[in-house]
Amino acid sequence: MSSKQAGHGSLFVIAAPSGGGKTSLVNALLEQDPRMVLSISHTTRQPRPGEVDGQHYHFVSKAEFEQMVRDGGFMEHARVFDNYYGSNRTSVADQLRRDRDVVLEIDWQGARQVRSVFPDSCQIFILPPSLKTLRERLTGRGQDSEAVIDRRMQDAQAEISHWQEFDKLVVNDDFDTALEELHAIINDHRNNKPHIKNKAYEHLAQQLGNR
Repeated sequence: MSSKQAGHGSLFVIAAPSGGGKTSLVNALLEQDPRMVLSISHTTRQPRPGEVDGQHYHFVSKAEFEQMVRDGGFMEHARVFDNYYGSNRTSVADQLRRDRDVVLEIDWQGARQVRSVFPDSCQIFILPPSLKTLRERLTGRGQDSEAVIDRRMQDAQAEISHWQEFDKLVVNDDFDTALEELHAIINDHRNNKPHIKNKAYEHLAQQLGNR
């Protein structure tokens, strides 16, 4: 099944390592583009301060999540940092049929699963400008210990190493520039323009993901 066959809308997958700025970019994208909607993922992790059930995530127990997996309720699901995340198959298909463009904010594992089901989806990976900047962003959150940040950095490099599986790369150094590039990629996909590779971004991705 392709995103076009599922309806008039397009499916966009946006992935990034933790601290890459994915959520901020997606939120800005949704504010500026009324045709786009975010697929609200299910997760077994605990809500963070300020997060609202049904708005940021659907927070469920591990038993509930596993039952949904058995029932075939997810188009993709993955384990990340000891918690499970998944995108509801029915809700995504319903939005696409309504001529809405759906954004999945997921990791590379989920992106791979989506690609097998929606080969026409546009898959975008957000890169940090450097590993030093990524660590500064993670530290600046003030939420994690040094040990957790070290683990997140290792996982980030592992995630970045899968950059070649994505259609497009965006470097989140200057926020406004990255947002502008995201808009351009989305509009090109809507207009069936071919994806043009950015060699400088590919070189950066190769450096960052080389463990």
